[in-house]
Amino acid sequence: MYAFTFRRPETLRQAANLLSKNGDAKPLAGGHTLLPTMKLRLASPPELIDLSRIEGLEGIELTGRALTIGAMARHADVHGSPVVQQAIPVLAKLAGMIGDPAVRHMGTIGGSIANNDPSADYPAACLGLGATIVTNKRRIKADDFFTGMFSTALEPAEIITKVSFPIPKKAAYQKFRNQASRYALVGVFVAKRGGDIRVAVTGAGANGVFRIQSFEEALKKRFSPKSLEGMTIPADGMNSDIHGSAEYRAHLVGVLARRAVAEAVGK
Repeated sequence: MYAFTFRRPETLRQAANLLSKNGDAKPLAGGHTLLPTMKLRLASPPELIDLSRIEGLEGIELTGRALTIGAMARHADVHGSPVVQQAIPVLAKLAGMIGDPAVRHMGTIGGSIANNDPSADYPAACLGLGATIVTNKRRIKADDFFTGMFSTALEPAEIITKVSFPIPKKAAYQKFRNQASRYALVGVFVAKRGGDIRVAVTGAGANGVFRIQSFEEALKKRFSPKSLEGMTIPADGMNSDIHGSAEYRAHLVGVLARRAVAEAVGK
């Protein structure tokens, strides 16, 4: 690992100022992606800005018809939160499926979303639930936030502070995991909130998390797994590696989407 300067600001403003003064500095949340990357010498930021001491970034609360989760909330916090379990049970379940206990007790929701790994779970939940990502500068709809593999709409010195999830009427997440990393080989998140039907996919797309409009239109007519029978998506644009071909992933998307809808409707 290369030498670097470690900063530990006490306030969000201090953290933003440190990031703005050094464009190559990196914020540090859970560190489960950044630190291994640095150990492999694939990244060498001159400064790390630790966010762990900044107050107000870990809370979880239900306000009206939205569940708000602070960016520094750990996966284990989300999984074990009675508020999350009551408001959006599938979100608690999803958090419990991330990595192993060590990862869940250190990794954060804000770090996962900001990193936008193409196989991460939280981006699918954000896109599937129509979440709003709140930063120190603005509010960004999930549809506008995820812009490509490891790419987001975040600007320099912009820090995620919390994520607001609308409460769905029905929602479920099905994940076919890589047994070694526990990342999603394919993960499908489905949600119904009034007339808004969303189907979000992670792990499969070469460009990262995405929605399937054809599945959503079919489910608007009838929210049932039967509505998706025989429906598939093209293999073009799917990931293909030693763990699964593009065709295999495309097939899994259809299978998991039907399972997710069946779970959401209680079948």
